[in-house]
Parts: sequence; C-alpha cells; structure tokens
Amino acid sequence: GFDWQSKAAVVLIMTFFPMLVNTVQGLSAAGHMERDLMGTYASSWWQTLVKLRLPAAAPFIFNALKINSTLALIGAIVAEFFGTPIVGMGFRISAEIGRMNTDMVWAEIAVAALAGSAFYGVVALIERAVTFWHPSVRAART
Repeated sequence: GFDWQSKAAVVLIMTFFPMLVNTVQGLSAAGHMERDLMGTYASSWWQTLVKLRLPAAAPFIFNALKINSTLALIGAIVAEFFGTPIVGMGFRISAEIGRMNTDMVWAEIAVAALAGSAFYGVVALIERAVTFWHPSVRAART
C-alpha cells in the first residue's frame, strides 16, 4: 500500500546497513590490550560492553547517525514520489512538477536541504556533547 508503513520500510532499508556496518566496526575498535585489561579486572561481558566497547564505538555510531539523518529524509521524500495520496514533500514536489511550477519545486528542495542540514547539525551537536573525550572532538576545539 501507500500508507506510512511502506514509507517507513523504505527508510528502514536505506538506513539499516550504514548503521549496522558502523556499529560493528565501532564495537571492534577497542584494542586487545584494553579488552585484556578488562579481563584482568574480572569484568563480565556486559561490563566490558558498557564500559569499554560502547564508548569506543560511540564515534562510529554517531557517524552512522549523521549519515542516516540525511538518508532518512531522502528516503522518505523518494518513497512519497510513488503515487501516495498523503501530502508530503515528495508528493508535493511530484505534483508541482506536473503543474510545471518550478518555483514551488525549488522551494521544496530548499526546505528539504535545510531540514537535512538541521538534522545533521543536531546530531553533530549531540555527538560533541557525548564524545567530548574523543581526539576528533578535542582537535576541533583548538
């Protein structure tokens, strides 16, 4: 159908694999020495995950979130192009192209670009607050 579930499925498919790849890469970013050190402290698997591997994966996860913040918007707009009866940005762009109303088309594109940039910026600000200890964040401050 053309209801919101089909659009959500398109967005999910577009954003799942970048998130998966970055998260798996981030979870393996913790070095062998750090994991061995956690083992000498008799840390459980969960303690190692929460106190070592997730903090090491945080920059990777935030990179995936920044990528997905724009991909989700693109996916939602593209999913609305295909005959949806619901008014959204994709439907509006498609309808205005049919009417040859290029001003409205470019206005919708500009709004989409601003929204994507805003989503990216919000995730980047949250990343700076959460991963303040990471060298990439510290280097950006100087």
